[in-house]
Amino acid sequence: MGRDRIDRWWARRLRIDRGSLKLRITLGGIAALLLGIGLIALLLVQRAERDTLRAERQRELSESVRMATILSRRAVSLQRALRSVATQLDPATVADPEALARFLVGKPIIGDMFSGLFVADPDGRVLVRVDGTTAQRPALHIGDRPYFRRTIDEGRALISEPLPGRITGEPIIVFTQPVTHAAGTYAVIGGALRLAQRDLLSDLVEPQDGDTQSLLIVTDAGGRVLAHPQRERLLKHLVEEPRLHEAFAAWVDAGQAVEPAGMTLPQSGEVVTVAGVPGPDWMVWRVRREAELLAPLQSARREALIAAAALVGVMSLLLLGLLHLLLRPLSQLARRAQHLFDGSLAADAGWPQARGEIGHLARVLRRVGTERVQLEAMNSEVLRKLASVMSAAPLGIAFTRDGRFELVSDEFCRLLLQPRNALLGQSTAMIYADPLARETLGPQVREAFQAGRPYDGEWLMRRADGSAFWANLRGSPVDPHDPAAGTIWTLADISAQRSERQQLEWSARHDALTGLANRSVLEARAARLIAAAPMSMPAALVCIDLDRFKPINDSAGHAAGDAMLRAVGEAMASQVRASDLVVRLGGDEFALLLERCSPATALRIAEDVRAAIAGIVLVWEGRPLSVGASLGVAGLDAKMPDLAAWIEAADAACYAAKAAGRDAVRTAPGPNWASTTTVATLV
Repeated sequence: MGRDRIDRWWARRLRIDRGSLKLRITLGGIAALLLGIGLIALLLVQRAERDTLRAERQRELSESVRMATILSRRAVSLQRALRSVATQLDPATVADPEALARFLVGKPIIGDMFSGLFVADPDGRVLVRVDGTTAQRPALHIGDRPYFRRTIDEGRALISEPLPGRITGEPIIVFTQPVTHAAGTYAVIGGALRLAQRDLLSDLVEPQDGDTQSLLIVTDAGGRVLAHPQRERLLKHLVEEPRLHEAFAAWVDAGQAVEPAGMTLPQSGEVVTVAGVPGPDWMVWRVRREAELLAPLQSARREALIAAAALVGVMSLLLLGLLHLLLRPLSQLARRAQHLFDGSLAADAGWPQARGEIGHLARVLRRVGTERVQLEAMNSEVLRKLASVMSAAPLGIAFTRDGRFELVSDEFCRLLLQPRNALLGQSTAMIYADPLARETLGPQVREAFQAGRPYDGEWLMRRADGSAFWANLRGSPVDPHDPAAGTIWTLADISAQRSERQQLEWSARHDALTGLANRSVLEARAARLIAAAPMSMPAALVCIDLDRFKPINDSAGHAAGDAMLRAVGEAMASQVRASDLVVRLGGDEFALLLERCSPATALRIAEDVRAAIAGIVLVWEGRPLSVGASLGVAGLDAKMPDLAAWIEAADAACYAAKAAGRDAVRTAPGPNWASTTTVATLV
């Protein structure tokens, strides 16, 4: 019988308390606890996943760059070997097939480096072909091969595009070296590498130990596969590789840059990195599945969620019991508080007689009810006086609270072309030209108020007719210790002052004649690169001095000279990358600052600029005018002391270009910057 009475008592208590504020607060606390612990656990695991992926992307990027460097060194080594053999040949040996065959067979070291060697005459007829220790004189003609014609026409070493071999039909690449004497090229020596046997790319495309889901592919600059774990994919296009479809599209959208420093590309569910191979312009692609990298963390997430659920369950039971004991007197207080402002009960009637915090709260609420009428009367008087002040003020004034207008002055309405009733009670976001402006403004205002100073800023405002104007917005809290008390704002139209200021700022940083950046901009950006070296490398500074410009001023006048300078500025700007800086130093001197620019790219840009300037034909008063340019290129050195030294190096190279006959490009010596002739050979 005793147990039945206890059960009935608890049943009655549960029925009575089911709709109470106390129970809702308890359940809300349990839900908040569950949500908070769950979110914390999830956020910690997600952060660990992000950190892990970031570290793995960096590791993969470093590995791609390392492999690209290995491939570049191998290619350079093979080119050097061919060049060494070419220097030992003479016309008499080339003219004698037997002697030529003995010569090539007698070079076992280079024979081991290539799957096949050959020597061809300038017409493309293969004189001798050596495969291992066997020499042949095949009836083979390669004069129609583009790589062979370029080797003859340009007189320099080349690496061919991937192509099927004429003898075996297997995919190959061919290294060529012209054999020359004083009269020109009289033969070409070449070495072939079979891609299917991975002569050049061996030990690079096989999965590493434990990397069962990793994939390494080598392609040319157009995306054709040179090396792949599956040989049937050789010479196929990378767009057909499902694990690189998105990454390849992103690389194409980025301009298909052959970047030796490497880059990370997006691919759903994969970590994709790519690095360029300097010289042959190949690309090394590495792919790893994110799921493989995150498997340990996903297991940890499940364990954390289980532990969090168990902890929330225990704490919820404890919280429910504690609140049930402590908050019993709140029911009566809640019922009385519902009638605090409706006047249905006397100010002193219906309050619970309790002790402690609940009793203190009851006394406070009773006093609030007594003073309510007095406070409302005082507030009405204050608002009337404030409205009078705001009407007479020459600035736009507004009072806001909780992100909405409560008071606005006549000048405020005039500036925004809005009637007062269209603003009162509306969100403050309606006056900004940018819909997201208030989200940006909020943190700035809080920071200023917390520092004890008023907020002062410039924002683009929107009038009722859709037009916009720049305004100075200044705000101060009504009560610095009570953010809910609201904020007083002033608004002034500063469109004219802002326009004048922007014009002055632009003039201080640009050349008035050409519109190009001036020396101060160059000094600031170059100083930043020097301070950040070697992290800011590679970078290059190009000094440009116009040739034959003074005769234009002397014969056609300064107006023609100014027109030519503007044309030169436009021609230079059309040949550089969006990130490059084009500067007029003064007179007929210009400069380019090329950030994140390899030596080969810097020389290509300099040559493009030189050609663009040389191609200018300015017709002035019926006569054509033209100029040339001498360009000096200096790479950024980690030991570069200051900007003056960098400019001096580029100037010296520019003077060398002038001394070489003008209308030329020359480079300054330095680490990773070879002479002009050497760079041209490798590129």
